[in-house]
Amino acid sequence: MTVQELPGAGAAAYRPTPPPAWRPRTDPAPLLPDPEPYRVLGTDAPLDRALMLRLYAELIRGRRYNAQATALTKQGRLAVYPSSTGQEACEVAAALVLQEQDWLFPSYRDTLAAVARGLDPVQALTLLRGDWHTGYDPHEHRIAPLCTPLATQLPHAVGLAHAARLKGDDVVALAMVGDGGTSEGDFHEALNFAAVWQAPVVFLVQNNGFAISVPLAKQTAAPSLAHKAVGYGMPGRLVDGNDAAAVHEVLADAVARARRGGGPTLIEAVTYRIEAHTNADDATRYRVDAEVEAWRDHDPIQLLEAELTSRGFLDDSEKQAAADAAETMAAALRERMNADAELDPMDLFAHVYAQKTAQLREQEAQLRAELAAHEDEEEGQR
Repeated sequence: MTVQELPGAGAAAYRPTPPPAWRPRTDPAPLLPDPEPYRVLGTDAPLDRALMLRLYAELIRGRRYNAQATALTKQGRLAVYPSSTGQEACEVAAALVLQEQDWLFPSYRDTLAAVARGLDPVQALTLLRGDWHTGYDPHEHRIAPLCTPLATQLPHAVGLAHAARLKGDDVVALAMVGDGGTSEGDFHEALNFAAVWQAPVVFLVQNNGFAISVPLAKQTAAPSLAHKAVGYGMPGRLVDGNDAAAVHEVLADAVARARRGGGPTLIEAVTYRIEAHTNADDATRYRVDAEVEAWRDHDPIQLLEAELTSRGFLDDSEKQAAADAAETMAAALRERMNADAELDPMDLFAHVYAQKTAQLREQEAQLRAELAAHEDEEEGQR
């Protein structure tokens, strides 16, 4: 049945196009990302020497942190470690663009971002060691718990940012996620609500090429992940994720925009995971060595070091100082992680609810009784 055949529909009732309500709420053109990833290194763009040297020192420390944590898994001191080697520019820039009152919402691979924001390196690994639920106080550090379920931290970031805006607090949330997380429903829900509410939140997608073993081409047919922003009504930015200066600039712009009430931004940083997904993964089953080596030539540390050296910002003594500081950090991390932790089984019931539920109290009493019985048994055998 056509419109003309509807009962009571005359010529005046027929409309060849949808009513005006269909029209776009925003002009899509300004929201579209650049056709190529944005770059700074290798151009004549001005650079802040102090900022660049800080980025460099953090990259060196981050690379050493990744190497030491990976070694700890092989020594049995960590159950698992998802290395961010090759992605350090994204990790460090994300930490450095935030002000003290802002919040970072990391994924499980973003331990380095948490450490760069000031978290104790050992506390950042406590979850991966299996010693504690989180290992640090999120409110003290303004760092949400490292999130293992894919993308569930994104709606949390939106909720916190929206609440802060309603209260008039000067707070921006920066949520980090991998390319695999963009295939989750939580990603859609977070971006949709963030845009509708104009929440002060920035989404940073580290596109490292693979969701474990699944290449990006098998996850999405979009021109880029940054293009997905347009469908939600927010700007999308595409940046070279191994260009530390570019990542910092793009993130800083997005954070500043969110802080002044401009709403959310989706940023895709094109980078690469040099190491396996975790120590439990065999990356040779789904990618070839030549691909990895090609990305080693686009290493974020080498790119920044070459740029700073050519501009006269960095000399051999400063390189050595950064390396020495990183080694000192690694030695302290190694020493502290090699000490056996003193664990209290009753901690399982701490910080689960503000007020313990009846079921939790019952489980706590049961475990306490089992531990007491075990102690009595050991005492009787002495």
